[in-house]
Amino acid sequence: MRLYTKTGDKGQTSLIGGRVRKDDVRVEAYGTIDELNSFVGLAAAEAAKHIELETLAGQLMDIQQELFDCGSDLAYAREGHPFKMTGEPILRLEAWIDVMLTEAPEITRFILPGGGVVSSHLHVCRTVCRRAERRVVTLASEHAINGDAAIYLNRLSDYFFAAARVANAKLGLQDTEYVRSGEVFRSRRKKSAGNEAVSDAAPAAAPDAGNSLQDHERE
Repeated sequence: MRLYTKTGDKGQTSLIGGRVRKDDVRVEAYGTIDELNSFVGLAAAEAAKHIELETLAGQLMDIQQELFDCGSDLAYAREGHPFKMTGEPILRLEAWIDVMLTEAPEITRFILPGGGVVSSHLHVCRTVCRRAERRVVTLASEHAINGDAAIYLNRLSDYFFAAARVANAKLGLQDTEYVRSGEVFRSRRKKSAGNEAVSDAAPAAAPDAGNSLQDHERE
């Protein structure tokens, strides 16, 4: 089987149910998800080098499968086809995030992307995920889509933020605070399902325009 087909040489590509320009909003959406999936693979490979991050590496591999589901759902040019992404992976992401909140130190200020190599890769995943979500929002303004795919991406960027902090914590590395940040998070105690108190983060005050990036992560 040849890897090249030459059918896209004039700037068009095939969807499930039609052909469109390669810069079509649908192609932009699932193409950005494909880009994200590549960065997730890189993060997973780095995490797998550390026994402390074995669970994280496994989660990232699951996420890669689910991102493929999202991209597949968005590639349908006609309505009526059954979708692969459902609400169940979204609930699992939320459960993982809740656990991660107990595994990293509390924060009161905005942090810079970085720390260790794994954390840095995860922050790249977070920002590419946000871009993928924006592309999907654009697509949804013009075509009917699987709404669970959009929700999944929104929750996934929160996961990457939490995962980046956990990766630093488990490897004994510090997050780097943004030096001009005020105290924008406050500790909030809540009860888990097992009645054990766990910490969450909530904005202490509305951030100024220059500090809005990580406030956007808590949507």
